[in-house]
Amino acid sequence: MDPGPSRAPLILTLGLADPAQALFQGLRNRHFPPERNLVPAHVSLFHALPGEARERIVARLDRLAEQGLGVRPPVRVDAPFPLGRGVGFRLVSPELQSLRARLATDWADWLTPQDRQGFRPHVTVQNKVAPETARALLARLQRGFVPFDTEGVALRLWRYLDGPWEALHTLVLEPGPTR
Repeated sequence: MDPGPSRAPLILTLGLADPAQALFQGLRNRHFPPERNLVPAHVSLFHALPGEARERIVARLDRLAEQGLGVRPPVRVDAPFPLGRGVGFRLVSPELQSLRARLATDWADWLTPQDRQGFRPHVTVQNKVAPETARALLARLQRGFVPFDTEGVALRLWRYLDGPWEALHTLVLEPGPTR
C-alpha cells in the first residue's frame, strides 16, 4: 500500500561548501552506479523522519536560525573508508555532532532504530558495487590522501520517493565567528 507523499519518510542532510561538495559530487558521478545516483552528495543526519511531521520539522529548523544556532559547522574530511560494497569519507565535527544531538533529542519519539544508532558522519561516494570494485577505489583514494577542512553550508529536508528524493526545505547556514 502506497503511504502517499505526505506520509513518505523525510530525510535531513547537510550540504558541504565547495570545493568539498564538488569533489564528492564528482566522485559520486564517476563511481556510483548511474541508476542509483539519484541525489546529490550529502551527509545524512536523519534517514527516516515521519512525513506527517513535516511542518513541525521545518518549524524546528527555522527556529535554529532564529536562535542563532543555524551556524555553519566546521568539518574535517578524514580518510576514505570501506563500506563493504562502496566507499565513504569520514567526517569529524564536534559542532555537527552537537547540532545533530540537539535535533535527535527534540525528535526522540520519531527516531527509527537506524537514527537512534550512534551518528558517524560521512559522505558516500560509491555504493552497491562489487566488493573488488570498492576495494580498488578505496586503495586509489587512500593513496596520498591528506585530510582537509570544509564546513556545512545548508540543512536540507527531502521526501523519500522510493528511489529519488524530493527537495522540500533548505536552511542556509550562516557563517560562524571567525576562527
